[in-house]
Amino acid sequence: MVRMLAKTSEKKKAMKLRSLGYSLNEISDLLKISKSSASLWLRDVHLSEQARKIISQKREQARLKSALTNHDRLLKRLDEAEKFANETVEMIRIDAKISRITCALLYWCEGEKAKSDKTLTFANSDPKLIATFLAMLRMGFEISESKFRVCLHLHDYHNEGKQIAFWSRVTGIPATQFSKTYNKPHTGKRTREGYAGCASIRYYDTRIARQVQATARAFLRKTGL
Repeated sequence: MVRMLAKTSEKKKAMKLRSLGYSLNEISDLLKISKSSASLWLRDVHLSEQARKIISQKREQARLKSALTNHDRLLKRLDEAEKFANETVEMIRIDAKISRITCALLYWCEGEKAKSDKTLTFANSDPKLIATFLAMLRMGFEISESKFRVCLHLHDYHNEGKQIAFWSRVTGIPATQFSKTYNKPHTGKRTREGYAGCASIRYYDTRIARQVQATARAFLRKTGL
């Protein structure tokens, strides 16, 4: 009997709190009851417009708090990954052999393949990737700067002269070694902000082309399972 009276008292308190705009979680915590019990007791409680507004505001606040918590957690994990990456890279001594392997693997992923490995053509729209590939190529292989040619793939909204100057700085290749620009079709519906076009780098030396691609295959054979 005492237990039933206690439950009735708790239920009345729960209904009162609900009518004031308390959430089920808040009521469960305050009255030390399970959320399932609170939900069962309060499913038929009529909420005033003011109570609905309060509950809605609390839900929005909880959502924002959760979003901020998740964002902070994401930033922390990104910082941890950045620290891990920096410590890893700092330990590496980039010599000629490491440069050859890095260059070869980049080419294997992004470079143009041809019969008998005769050509060395690397195309990408990421300036950092282009610059890294060329840095590794120059450091790891005996090359002649005069054998480079660059073809830009641009949309009609690009300023050709400006983009040639930009990619010349990125690649370290004189503008005089840039061939005729290829104009990519553009629907006009969407302009990619900050997009500098795509640079296709060609190096005219079959011997180097074969060395780069053979290095990639040798590394994959050595490290593959």
